[in-house]
Amino acid sequence: MSMAGAVAGPPGPERVERLRARAVAECGRAGSSADAEDLRAATRRILAQDRAILPADERLALEQAVLDAALGLGPIEPLLRDPEITEIMVSGPGRVFIERAGRLAPAGVRFHDAAHLLHVIDRILAPLGRRVDEASPMVDARLPDGSRVNVVIPPLALDGPALTIRRFGAAPLRADDLLALDTIDRRGLDLLRSAVEERRNILVTGGTGTGKTTTLAAIAAFIPAEERVITIEDAAELQLEREHVVRLESRPPSLEGSGAVPIRALVRNALRMRPDRIIVGEVRGGEAFDMLTALTTGHEGSLSTLHASSPGEALRRLVTLALMGDVDLPYRAVTEQVADAIHLVVHQARGADGRRYVAEIARVIGDGESLRADPLLRRDGGRFVHRADTAAGSHRGGWAA
Repeated sequence: MSMAGAVAGPPGPERVERLRARAVAECGRAGSSADAEDLRAATRRILAQDRAILPADERLALEQAVLDAALGLGPIEPLLRDPEITEIMVSGPGRVFIERAGRLAPAGVRFHDAAHLLHVIDRILAPLGRRVDEASPMVDARLPDGSRVNVVIPPLALDGPALTIRRFGAAPLRADDLLALDTIDRRGLDLLRSAVEERRNILVTGGTGTGKTTTLAAIAAFIPAEERVITIEDAAELQLEREHVVRLESRPPSLEGSGAVPIRALVRNALRMRPDRIIVGEVRGGEAFDMLTALTTGHEGSLSTLHASSPGEALRRLVTLALMGDVDLPYRAVTEQVADAIHLVVHQARGADGRRYVAEIARVIGDGESLRADPLLRRDGGRFVHRADTAAGSHRGGWAA
C-alpha cells in the first residue's frame, strides 16, 4: 500500500517521553542549558544514532513534540498555539477535546498516563502560585494571556484528572464584529448603543459558552472614553480597549483557608473608588444585593452577566441571589429594587451549528408584586424581529418611570 499523500498523526506520547528523557540527559552530560536549541540538537543526534528513517515533516513534528514535552505543556502545547481553538477539554489522559468555531471535536492527542497529565497540570499552576492535590482537588486559575483554567482531580474526577482551558482572542470583538458574525443586527446594536450612552443598566444573560462576556465587552466599548470604569470579576476575562479602567479580581482562600476576597467585598470597595460605571463580570451570589444597591444609588449605566435560560428566568434568579445576601428584606422590596436597577436584559444563545447570537433583548417592567421581561427584539428562524414600537428613539419612552 502506497503511503504517498498520507498525513501523519501526532507522535505517540510514549515515544515523545522516551526521546525527551534521553535529550535532557544528553544535554546534562554535555553541560548545556537544555534550552530549545540544545534540546532540538540533542533530539536530532539521538534520531541519527537510532538510524530513524522519517519523512522531513514527521521528523520536525517529533522534534517539536520533544520541545513541547520538555519546555511546554506536552500534547496540548500545539493546541494552545492554534488561534482558532477557543476551548481545550481534557477528560482523563486518553480523551482530549477542543472547541473550534463553536463545535466540539476530538483533538487527536493524548497523554501518556494520569501522572503525565498531573505533571502538565502542575506546570500550569506552579507559576500562578496555585496547586491541586487530594486535600484541595479543585482549582480555578487564570493564565497570563487571560485564558481561564479549571482543574478537577480524583477522587472528585472519577475517570482521571479533568482539565479545561477556556481561551480568549488576542483582540476583543468589537461592535462591527458582532454585525459581521450575525450576532445581532444593526437596529439591535443601535438600541444597545443608545442604552449605554443614556446610562441604562444592562444585564447580559445566557448559558455557558453562549458569548455573554464577548457581547458585554463589545457593548462596553460604547461607554464614553472620559468615564472611569471599574471591572470586577471572579477570573479576569474582560478585555476593554480603554485607558481609564481599573480591573479587580476576587481571590480564593489560601491553603490555610484565609485571605479570601470575594466578589461581594470588591463590589462594596468599588463604590469608594469614584466609579462612573461598574462592570461585574458575573453575578452568582450574595453580591447581587450590593450590585443592586449600587445601581439604585447613583451608579447608573453599569453592566453585568448572569447565567439564565431566558430574560424572565434571569430576573427571577437575580431576586433569589439578592435574597442570599444576608439581608432581612421582604421579597416585594427586593423585586422592586430589581425593577428599578435593571433596564435591559440581553439574552445570548448558541445554535446547533455553534454560532452565538443575541436571542432576545427585553426591557424590565415591575409592579412591585412581579417582574416581567418585555421583549423588544427576538431572533426567529435565523432573522431578527423587532417590536413595532422600538423604532429609533421610541424605546426611551418605555424606560420612563
